[in-house]
Amino acid sequence: MSVPSLLAVFAHPDDESLSTGGVLARHAAAGARTAVVTATWTPDTQRGAELTEALRILGAGEPRMLGYADAGVPHSAPGRPRLCDAPLDESVGRLVAHIRQFRPRIVVTHDAYGGLTGHPDHVHTHRVTTLAVHEAGLERLHPDAGAPWQPSALYLATHPHSALPRLEELARAGKGLNTVPDDRITATVDVRPWLDRKWAAVRAHRTEVERGAAPGLLAGFPAAVRERILATEWYIRQDPGSHASGRTELTA
Repeated sequence: MSVPSLLAVFAHPDDESLSTGGVLARHAAAGARTAVVTATWTPDTQRGAELTEALRILGAGEPRMLGYADAGVPHSAPGRPRLCDAPLDESVGRLVAHIRQFRPRIVVTHDAYGGLTGHPDHVHTHRVTTLAVHEAGLERLHPDAGAPWQPSALYLATHPHSALPRLEELARAGKGLNTVPDDRITATVDVRPWLDRKWAAVRAHRTEVERGAAPGLLAGFPAAVRERILATEWYIRQDPGSHASGRTELTA
């Protein structure tokens, strides 16, 4: 059985590696087309260059960047609006164009909380992606964005309540921990066979390692603690529409 193509959509460079690096590496290793759209920062920045290296490690192609500014870093995209301030129709339409061009079977993004930390860019990226996945299949919407394409499934990267004990080091470091009830989880993926590649992709985001953001915190933990935090990925599946052919699953 062929492994479905996968497009991940995340707010910042490093979110793709932290949230779904294992699944991206697994799909790519199985021969599936994989790609990542990043909502903020631009290719000519240091973080854009780090994203290029991380995606090379994961086998996820070249960066696809919407080029909006990070909510707290104006120099991330000089002259461009912050992601959360951009007109919604504009940002949705730009993502629809990527979906129609890449034609993925599966799209992955942040959950409604915006992941563990609830960063406003994460939350907004979830909203933009949810709309774009639905609108990409409707021929009268965004007619200049390419021929309609309906992904078969949308998966939201998340953490269940039962994962809290394995995240205790992050809690002690002051990280917010937004989790969902366990019965919301529809896919649990053991990514230990791809953990070295996932961790290498996280470390490629050197700016975030050096400033002590999540990659930097993880770098300071013993290897066993990092594995406990990173070796499992959880997802909530949403179906864009009953007309999507068949049932497309993440490899698990």
